[in-house]
Amino acid sequence: MISPEQLKAAPKVLLHDHLDGGLRPETVLELAGEIGHPLPRASAPELGAWFVESADSGSLERYLETFEHTVAVMQTAEAIKRVASECVQDLAADGVVYAEVRYAPEQHLTRGLTLEQVVDAVREGFEHGMAVAERPIVARQLLTAMRHKARSMEIAELAVAYRDAGVVGFDIAGAEAGYPPTRHLDAFEYLQRENAHFTIHAGEAFGLPSIWQAIQWCGADRLGHGVRIIDDIETDGDKAELGRLAAYVRDRRIPLEMCPSSNLQTGAAASIAEHPIGLLAKLRFRVTVNTDNRLMSGTSMSRELTLLAEAFDYGLEDFRWFAINAMKSAFIPFDERLAIINNVIKPWYAEADLSH
Repeated sequence: MISPEQLKAAPKVLLHDHLDGGLRPETVLELAGEIGHPLPRASAPELGAWFVESADSGSLERYLETFEHTVAVMQTAEAIKRVASECVQDLAADGVVYAEVRYAPEQHLTRGLTLEQVVDAVREGFEHGMAVAERPIVARQLLTAMRHKARSMEIAELAVAYRDAGVVGFDIAGAEAGYPPTRHLDAFEYLQRENAHFTIHAGEAFGLPSIWQAIQWCGADRLGHGVRIIDDIETDGDKAELGRLAAYVRDRRIPLEMCPSSNLQTGAAASIAEHPIGLLAKLRFRVTVNTDNRLMSGTSMSRELTLLAEAFDYGLEDFRWFAINAMKSAFIPFDERLAIINNVIKPWYAEADLSH
């Protein structure tokens, strides 16, 4: 077993984390006070607990309602910079060495910012966070379009325009049911023509058709969650038979951005011990571990790995595998991925093995 101190120190890679889902409760309180935005609780501890309880409903739609408060306080460049900087600092303090953090620029325009100003504010915040963080970290942006709105092409073009300025890819998010990814096919075809990377929220609240469309129609590089791929796997004791879609996902090494605690809250899994990540990891899918929304789930990368260790008896070798899986799946250039794997992740685990 790995100790909590070791686990926090271990280099971790995070591919699925929402900027507006990871604010510090204290920051929400301060920023809301500055603009007169009403909050459901008056102290930071109570507010933090409220976010977790409200998100713990078993409904994705209810879960998404909690973002009304975090998005409301992220409508000025200064507020966005602060949130972005604190995000990077908090991740670094938890041992994250590489992070791709996503957000929807179109949700931060109510006080007059342009899409470009939002992206610039996040970039400045990330740069500040990386400069002052207590441990080295590389943080990059994923620009998200909302699947129930019609600005996906505009956001896709923004992602391409900023690909040399800290933006490494594109995403769509929001309620899956009734809003298939194929509604945004023009954006995905544009991204493919531009040799751009993208991930798609799929297979979280909706099943195999969402995953199939994301991959076969839209050409997703990664699957955001993808937890329902388990529906295409039949198990009988120690034997597992993969359907054609599951086999394709595994054969092609399509990364699954799995978020265990979040999946419990939205009803995609009943418990950590029953979470499909256990079987999918055993079957050697390209599984990665992620936080999704740290504020709403009251979580961190260290906590997610601790929960998995308790449920599946994972140890150092498993955590090393998860970190390398995620780093291989990152949207930064190959040589940069390789440098972090060979110079940061592997040396730490080699030393940790020796100390055992």
